[in-house]
Amino acid sequence: MIALTIGCALACTVAVIAEWRGPAWLRIAAKLVASAAFVGVGLCALDRGSGLSSGRGPGPDDPDAIQLGHAIVTGLVLGAVGDACLALPGKRWFLVGLVVFLLGHLAYVAGIGVVEPAEHWIGDAGWLAAAPIGVGIAALVVLWPRLGSLRLPVILYVVTITSMVVAAIAAAQGAALPAPGRYRLVVGASAFFVSDLAVARERFIAHSVTNKLCGLPAYYAGQLLLAWSIAGAAP
Repeated sequence: MIALTIGCALACTVAVIAEWRGPAWLRIAAKLVASAAFVGVGLCALDRGSGLSSGRGPGPDDPDAIQLGHAIVTGLVLGAVGDACLALPGKRWFLVGLVVFLLGHLAYVAGIGVVEPAEHWIGDAGWLAAAPIGVGIAALVVLWPRLGSLRLPVILYVVTITSMVVAAIAAAQGAALPAPGRYRLVVGASAFFVSDLAVARERFIAHSVTNKLCGLPAYYAGQLLLAWSIAGAAP
């Protein structure tokens, strides 16, 4: 897992440099390698998740923990597929990538919902839920005049990613997962949210290398942390 994590970080670094000053093929290749690496981390984490359990389960045989692990890996795989779609030019592939990422977020939400029931999210997240909800609303307000035919899918996407962050906060606050997994989960979900904001800014507001320089590290760090969140308490 450590080797794959380092490989993902190195590939992300190459992708960032290529975004700033490098050929398109190198940028795409580096992103795909980084994506494959975080999927690998997730698969390894799922295999070694002996320390992972929900607040109601004793360990690796806890069905809630098993479902969460599989949901996280499913989300990671969908993220990698989404990365491949976004690497292709054109609005059509952007929309396909958006749908794939939406499915990935839904997988994360469903997985968290197993260990932290949805009816507890707002109560357990408390006032901290206001941050992702406020950011999500603000993002929609800013993007709304620019969305055109993409308004519905973008609304669904923002609602889903916001729900994922709120659910992760609730899981951490409610101690539904053991440390350090619950902290990795909430920081990973938050970092993913930040990367999505950078993608939205790049696609709908202003083309800038700054979006990639901020968004790419946040995205890969988020995916890695989500993968590590199911590895249990073992280092």
